[in-house]
Amino acid sequence: MRWSGRRRSGNVQDRRGSGTVGTGQGLAVGGGVIGIIIAIIIFLLGGDPGSIFTQGQEGAGPSTTLAGSVAEDEAAQFVSVVLATTEDVWTPQFEQMGRTYDKPILVLFSGSVATPGGAATSATGPFYSPQDESIYIDLAFFDELSRRFGAPGDFAQAYVIAHEVGHHIQYQLGILEQVSSLQRQVGQAKSNDLSVRLELQADFLAGVWAHYAERSLDVVEPGDIDEALAAAGAVGDDRIQQQAQGYVVPDSFTHGTSAQRARWFRLGYETGDLSQGNTFAAESL
Repeated sequence: MRWSGRRRSGNVQDRRGSGTVGTGQGLAVGGGVIGIIIAIIIFLLGGDPGSIFTQGQEGAGPSTTLAGSVAEDEAAQFVSVVLATTEDVWTPQFEQMGRTYDKPILVLFSGSVATPGGAATSATGPFYSPQDESIYIDLAFFDELSRRFGAPGDFAQAYVIAHEVGHHIQYQLGILEQVSSLQRQVGQAKSNDLSVRLELQADFLAGVWAHYAERSLDVVEPGDIDEALAAAGAVGDDRIQQQAQGYVVPDSFTHGTSAQRARWFRLGYETGDLSQGNTFAAESL
């Protein structure tokens, strides 16, 4: 990805090393690979998977700006540039819809972090919090994505950010609230299905970002899309469950299979057409 020397977003908060945690309840969307695995393990042991989102100490402290290692600081710069490209893509897209794009905040943290919806740890993986319209990422996740799940490359990391920004798009368009309302009215199986559709749509929106990042911003290099597709496949429910427990339980899927996630990202990338991404109207996934 051609990112060096490009504009950085001014909407990044660096809380690395602050160790802030807190309490509360609320919705967090798009929890990552590690969070899913730990939730599975907790469930198998008879516990509450939601506890990984809410455990922590009370009394969150203020945000702080802290430096990390040279490699981490370079990664933080990269994240800021990627966020800037999402701003440059979605601002005109919203203008074409007659809307104003409210840019999300991206929070870097290490270990644990306090959010309006409660405390989260690195085990949660990257996630979006609609309460404060913020994306939360521990940079250690990118190493895990490469080393443990076989999805290396800077564009694989960019896909992760673009996916979480996709949840922010859903929030601004009222889709998150629509799905949340529907989930309160249906059983667990249907609720999981709605969650899958939500995640696949976020993958599609990440693909739309990649479409315009390549054609309008010229940041996409040969091989980048393959990196993103590999990352999408790496975080499919079927692959994660197979690795974690040796078998898959389709009714428990909340993010979609590896094939589905890669397919919806590719559709967004190839078309750049927002109308193609209405997974809620799709007859089948």
